Amino acid sequence: MKNKIIITSFLFLISFTTALSQNIDSLTNLANKGDAVAQNKLGYIYFSGKSIQKDLNKAFYWYKKSAEQGDAEAQFYIGFIYQNGEGVLTDPTQAYYWYKKSAVQGYAMAQFDLGTMYFKGEGVLADPTKTFYWYKECAEQGYAAVQNILGIMYLNGKGVLADTTKAVYWFKKSAEQGDAAAQYTLGAMYLNGKGVLKDPAKAIYWYKKSAEQGDAKAQYSLGVLYFWGMGVQKNLKQAAYWIKMAYNNGYEEAEKFWKEHELWKY
Repeated sequence: MKNKIIITSFLFLISFTTALSQNIDSLTNLANKGDAVAQNKLGYIYFSGKSIQKDLNKAFYWYKKSAEQGDAEAQFYIGFIYQNGEGVLTDPTQAYYWYKKSAVQGYAMAQFDLGTMYFKGEGVLADPTKTFYWYKECAEQGYAAVQNILGIMYLNGKGVLADTTKAVYWFKKSAEQGDAAAQYTLGAMYLNGKGVLKDPAKAIYWYKKSAEQGDAKAQYSLGVLYFWGMGVQKNLKQAAYWIKMAYNNGYEEAEKFWKEHELWKY
């Protein structure tokens, strides 16, 4: 039985390797004829090394061929390769060039990375307004982490006029997708009535969502609300539980609160 399993596995491996080789041959034939999609796929195969030995030179060659024909995904990867020096010399100017090519076609990851280059002044002069513009383009495609960043930019007036109502809008977009940082900040907005009507119960709701994902600030804030009975019935046991969680996560304020209010008693 054991030998039969080994033989079957060996035959499957041969079959898989043959099929893979035929697929790569087929893609190469198409790529050599100028098929941009095939060129992009070959670039990915050689770049990832998942189905074949990784070869950054071939990855760059095929991605570049595809990118020069206008493939947005390939343009993004050429930008990434130049930015990170993957098989080529690091070149921020070239990274910027290819990210922008991809971003204007609506490729979300390129929009984010282009925004970050404007933020850092990498390959281009720093420009908070353009950072905001490209982050917004990306956020509108549903990327939760970028929606949270956009909320922060509206909150702090970075690259755009401060607008707490719009900050809440983007924090909520992100929070509803499960971003813990956005959930925490949204809770704080509801607690303090910034950009939204003050609502301690909703603050509790969002703090808890974030706290359950391990956000120490949210755990601390939730514990404090339980301790004082704000937006929720006072519950010292729950207060102790969440403050201890934040304490264990290294949040200094939680340690002080834990000791000052002798929460070990609960």
